[in-house]
Parts: sequence; structure tokens; C-alpha cells
Amino acid sequence: MKAKAKNNDSFFESVYEIVRLIPEGKVTSYGAIAKAIGAVRSARMVGYAMNASHNMEDVPAHRVVNRKGLLTGKHHFDGTNLMQQLLESEGIKVIDNKIVDFEKHFWEPDF
Repeated sequence: MKAKAKNNDSFFESVYEIVRLIPEGKVTSYGAIAKAIGAVRSARMVGYAMNASHNMEDVPAHRVVNRKGLLTGKHHFDGTNLMQQLLESEGIKVIDNKIVDFEKHFWEPDF
């Protein structure tokens, strides 16, 4: 079920479809989402989509981190540590802006 994106709107919506599937207590990466939608080299565009999603309550953007488990998008959230707080409320420990036991919490979109 790879959703090929033709323009930014459909690309962003393809990203949001994947992000909505991330289970509570799990995270995935920009690159994993790009791969899942058939745009392997578009992790940066996934980041742009996530930045545009912060007014969308049904898109859990806090569950998307970089490939090393770093909270690289945290400055796009309201408040100083909102992204970290949201992750911790789901049982994910964060130290120095990095997810502890990243591999344990990583969710691979499998389409």
C-alpha cells in the first residue's frame, strides 16, 4: 500500500496517513516514513510535512524523530519540552533530547 505522492499536498497527506498509524508508546523516523510512501530520499520533505501538521490534532507528530532517536522537531511544538512530555506520557523515556532504548520503541511502517 505505498502511496505515491504527486505534489506537496498529496505527499503531506501520505505522510499523515502513516503517522496516524504509529501506535502509542512507539516512534518512527522521517526516513522510515519516506521509505513507506515510496519516496526513499525524501526524509527532509517528511520533516516539512511534520512541521505543517502541528495544528492537526489527529496527527501525532511527537512520535516522529530522526534516525538516531533525537527529538529534532521539538522546537516546532508549543512550550519548552512539549514533545518530550508527550512521549514520556506514553512511557517513552527521553534523556538529553534522545529516546532511551530507541530500538525498543521504534515502529517500522510495513506496507
